[in-house]
Amino acid sequence: MPGYATRILTIPVNGHDFRIRALSDLQQFADPTGRAERAGIHSSLWSLFGQVWPAGRVLAETMSRHDVSGKRILELGCGLGLSSLVLARRGANVVASDHHPLAESFLAYNAGLNDLPAVHYRDLPWELPDASLGRFDLIIGSDVLYERGHGVQIAAMMERHAKPTADLLLTDPGRGNLGGFSRAMALQGYEVHEEGGFGDDESSSPGRGRLLRYSRHAATT
Repeated sequence: MPGYATRILTIPVNGHDFRIRALSDLQQFADPTGRAERAGIHSSLWSLFGQVWPAGRVLAETMSRHDVSGKRILELGCGLGLSSLVLARRGANVVASDHHPLAESFLAYNAGLNDLPAVHYRDLPWELPDASLGRFDLIIGSDVLYERGHGVQIAAMMERHAKPTADLLLTDPGRGNLGGFSRAMALQGYEVHEEGGFGDDESSSPGRGRLLRYSRHAATT
């Protein structure tokens, strides 16, 4: 037994059902070797990666329709990997990333559940530069501005890993950390456009949640 319980969810995305292994509930926790603790993941946050959240569903739906032809794509904080799996099913060039010690194994399992090839994965702590990762045309993330300091870290990630012409697509449930992040992105030359809203569960009307697109175009001479 791994020390935690799981369940299999069926998540419809743009007419296709994805099967996703998730944690049974938010009370699950297992860190027998202390790996999560060393990664800075508090026990109260440990189970968050293992759920499919409304912001993640919205991002996955967006990725099912977004133009990805010829683009190199990075997902930040992939969790269970739903959006990366949607992209993989479309044949996109996607790298999934997270820093939770179980994210890679859950992503691999979920790829197998959906008869998809393995999705390329990187353990990617946002505060540490990784010169080997390279640069991307499109970077995506759902609910990644979870804490106040995350905006600074992701803005720095964009400086390191976005191409001169690049887009960042974020689904943000409205935790109050968006304003400072948007200002930091503007300093890098990005314009922000709101592309939709969503609520905090499947039954609610659009609320504080927003789908945001940050776009930058390389200067031409």
